Amino acid sequence: MGTQLAVLERFIRELRSIWSTNADNQSRMEKAKGALERFVMEPSLKAHSADWPSTEGHKNLLLYVDPDFDFVINAVVRVPGRKGSIHDHADAWVLYGLLDGTESLERYDRIDDGSKEGYAEVKLSSVTTGTQGKVDLVPPRAIHAEQGGDNRSVAIIVRSQKLGQGTVLQGRYDPAARTRTEGYGPTQVPFELMA
Repeated sequence: MGTQLAVLERFIRELRSIWSTNADNQSRMEKAKGALERFVMEPSLKAHSADWPSTEGHKNLLLYVDPDFDFVINAVVRVPGRKGSIHDHADAWVLYGLLDGTESLERYDRIDDGSKEGYAEVKLSSVTTGTQGKVDLVPPRAIHAEQGGDNRSVAIIVRSQKLGQGTVLQGRYDPAARTRTEGYGPTQVPFELMA
């Protein structure tokens, strides 16, 4: 039996310190952004990720759930040219950091007033190209999507709470149909990072 990857252990200790000294999730996530930026630049983590399995089919690799503070560390491994759906994370705060490859990080504005059930008009407001080290802080209810680049890409995600099957209903948006539906987040696949 191996031991947990040392770089992950250090990252978890850093996040636990941030959570223990900050009371609200916004402050925690703003401070954790720098920690995630350093984490996704770790050469040993990038090398380790070369063997991680694909998360296609609406899955996340579940790397860690904190027993005291409930924050979660996930990973996604995307195929080249992956088309991401437009969604929000309900009331969760999310940090999305690229470890390998490139992705386009899209943000959307909702332009209707939200009064009609199941109806939503969203408009693309920005596109940022992410490469290794780029971390996107996604506040609650922010509408966004991640689009794959020309090669396989890997990202690390820190969430203020666990999102997945049977947990929190998240918004999903279809600009062409002008609809908003709700559904659960990705299936969580436990995955240990062992040295």
